[in-house]
Amino acid sequence: MSAQPGPMSVESVLRRVAMFKDRLVTHRPIAGGLSHHIWQVDCGGRSYVLRVLDPAVSAVGLGIPPVQEITNTLKAAESGVGARVFEVLPDIPAIVLEYLPGRTLSAADVRLRANFPRLAAACRKLHAGPRFGNDFTIVRKLRELLELCDRSELAVPDGYRDRLSIVEEVQAALDVAPLATVPCHNDLLAENFIDSGGVVRIVDYQLAGNNDPCFELGDIAAEADFDPDRTAELAAAYFGSETTDALTARVRVNLMLSNYTWTLWFAVHHGLLRHPGTAATFDYAAEASDKWQQAKRDADSPELGRLIDTVAGRYRSGTSTAPPPR
Repeated sequence: MSAQPGPMSVESVLRRVAMFKDRLVTHRPIAGGLSHHIWQVDCGGRSYVLRVLDPAVSAVGLGIPPVQEITNTLKAAESGVGARVFEVLPDIPAIVLEYLPGRTLSAADVRLRANFPRLAAACRKLHAGPRFGNDFTIVRKLRELLELCDRSELAVPDGYRDRLSIVEEVQAALDVAPLATVPCHNDLLAENFIDSGGVVRIVDYQLAGNNDPCFELGDIAAEADFDPDRTAELAAAYFGSETTDALTARVRVNLMLSNYTWTLWFAVHHGLLRHPGTAATFDYAAEASDKWQQAKRDADSPELGRLIDTVAGRYRSGTSTAPPPR
C-alpha cells in the first residue's frame, strides 16, 4: 500500500478520530495488507489499529462496499473472534480497532495439524455469531470478476475458459443439498489469523458475507496449499462427529473453487489497482499464476469426478457402484 490513504494523509485521518482528540499519538504502517491501508496507532500507553478503506477496491469488485465491510467488522467483533471496534469514520471511510497482541500466522503455521482445532474453533465462533448483512458465493464472485476481465480487456491465464465447465459442474453438485449459510470471512489466508494469547482471532472482513461454511474451510486449505489428507483433517476438526464423506468432498471442491476465483482477483488487482512502487513488494501477476497452477492441478485430478459425485450424493465410499474417475 502507499504511505497515504488516497488524498488524505494518515495524520489528517487521526485528527478526525474523536478518541485521539488533543492526545499525543504515534503511528506506523502495518505491512501485509494487499488492498486497504493499515496502521498501528499508539496513544496513552495502548495500541490500536487504524484501517482506512479504499473505495476503489469495492468499485472494481475486489471487496464488499466500505459501509458493508464496516457493518460486518462490527458483527464479527460481537462474535468475539473479530477485533473490538472503538470508532468508525464512515465518511473517510475508516475504522479504529483493537490491536490484537500476538503473532500473525504463516502458511506453515496453518499447515500444522496441531493448529487445526484452534483454526476450526475460530471459524465456528464466527459462524455462530450475528449474521452479516450480505451474502457471498464464490462462483458468483468468479463470474463477476471474469466479466470485469472481459470488460476491461484484462488477460486471464491460458486455458482458463476451457475449464469453466468444471466450475459449473461443481456448482451443480453443491446445489443438490445446499448447507445453511453462516457468517463467513471468505478470505482466510494465513495472515488473517492472529494467535493472541493462545486463541486464534480473525481480522480483515473485506470479503465477508453469509456463505457455505465448507467454502471457509476450503479457502483456508487453498491459501495454505493443503494436500487432500490435511484438507480432510481440517474438515474433521470443524465438523467433529458430524463429519461425512460428502462434507469432506464439499470442502475439497471448494478448495478448487477458491483457487479458480482468486486467480481472477489477483489478475484484476494487477490490471486495475496497481499502485506505484507496489510491484517491488508484491507481485499480483505471479500470485495469479500460482493460484491458477493449483486450480488446474485439482481440476485435472482423476479424483475430481468422485468428489463431485460424493458431494451430489451419487457415491458413497464402500459402495460397489463407485463411478470411474473422469
